Amino acid sequence: MQVKKTALLILSVLSFIVTKAQDKLLSNAAQARGLSEKVAALFKEKKVTVAISELKQYWPIPGNEVDALEDKSIKYLNMVEERFGKAEETIKVKEETIKDVAMRETYLVKYENTAIRLIFTYYQSNKGWILNAFKWDDNFSLEFK
Repeated sequence: MQVKKTALLILSVLSFIVTKAQDKLLSNAAQARGLSEKVAALFKEKKVTVAISELKQYWPIPGNEVDALEDKSIKYLNMVEERFGKAEETIKVKEETIKDVAMRETYLVKYENTAIRLIFTYYQSNKGWILNAFKWDDNFSLEFK
């Protein structure tokens, strides 16, 4: 019985630590913009692990989901570089806002023969800005609207 209580206590503490590890807030939209710019630059440099670690601090979703995104990103970005050449530059395509509630930024990482699109969505909670969603894909043609 005592072992079960101890195990339950350890699990509770660990889940609290995991939750707190992803509970960092951005104090304003400018900090969110800075995070997007930094992560886009890290993607260009193929530093996906560092980029995802940066996002993870402000993204309140389970760590295993973020880790899965990291693993897939590393795999697919290697394929992009093999097929389409080296990354050359990052370009901020647009920024969209919904008053003081949300902001979405779109970046391109330009390769020799294609580009990938990175989309960051931030939400302003009553405590500060958090990363609400992040995705990247090769559908940059959707930006021609």
